[in-house]
Amino acid sequence: MNPHFQFFFLKKEKGLSQEELAERSGLNRPYISGIEQGKRNVSLEVMEKLAGALGVGIGELVDF
Repeated sequence: MNPHFQFFFLKKEKGLSQEELAERSGLNRPYISGIEQGKRNVSLEVMEKLAGALGVGIGELVDF
């Protein structure tokens, strides 16, 4: 599974909008959108923020 799709799937599974995920993670909404579209490379620091906001481990973001 594509890591960007996995991220999108987890966000939808949790019922979060881009705005809600941005608030929870401390990232901005355009950056979240760029990740979903595969236009952004994500650092480990950002992965930690996203995983925390989604309530999952980092491994679930990249498990494909």
